[in-house]
Amino acid sequence: MAEPTHPQPARGQRRLIGVGVGPGDPDLVTVKAVRALEAADAILVPATEESGDGPGRAERIVAAACPTAAPRIVRVPFSMADKSGVSVRRKQAWLTSARAAVDAFADGAATVAFATVGDPSVYSTFSYLAAHVTEQTADVTVEVVPGITAMQALAATSRTPLVEGQEVLALVPVTAGLDRLREVLAVADSTVAYKGGRRLPEVAEVLRGVGRDAVMGVDVSLPDQRIVRLSDLAEGESAPYFSTVLAAPPRAEAGGRL
Repeated sequence: MAEPTHPQPARGQRRLIGVGVGPGDPDLVTVKAVRALEAADAILVPATEESGDGPGRAERIVAAACPTAAPRIVRVPFSMADKSGVSVRRKQAWLTSARAAVDAFADGAATVAFATVGDPSVYSTFSYLAAHVTEQTADVTVEVVPGITAMQALAATSRTPLVEGQEVLALVPVTAGLDRLREVLAVADSTVAYKGGRRLPEVAEVLRGVGRDAVMGVDVSLPDQRIVRLSDLAEGESAPYFSTVLAAPPRAEAGGRL
């Protein structure tokens, strides 16, 4: 059987690919994502305050899933200090990462990949990066390779189906406010809350107020993952910012939600 070939851009055409590398476990990186990383001339990865001078999570995943990628990895600074709004620091990070992609194209790269934890279409900076790159560079085709999200990984690890039958699923960032979380809980069957670890006691109180328990995951899919029900948390206990909370509806019987 012939080896699969990587699609090559037409002469003069350049590609910017947002590559979702999943929640942490390199075994959860898709075959298509690995092929995109292997074919890229430059691979941009975010470097945040948390990673310091070392590799961040996206870079560690890329290195494990695609060992040949190391010489092509380019770290671009991202600040996680600003949790909402378009701050000067956040906009500068977008421009810096876009400049890294533009510079790679100027140096002759035909394909530049941006590796993002989770999925490039779910609360990712890739869309902002792509917008700035296409503004500055002509003849760039933007592509997206989806990745497994934290909520999918949490559902699988905790054996909690996200949705069944006719249930409705909603995803809400706690940074949008607790009132928004209450509104979503009132209309959705299953609700997933992102970016709420630091306000976990308040999130738990909101869920208790509507008679719901939930499961929380931190570093899901990694060896040191933590999976716990909110009802088992100590009073006032918080969690890292990037935690995931899944509140599914009670399901009394198999197929009962059909």
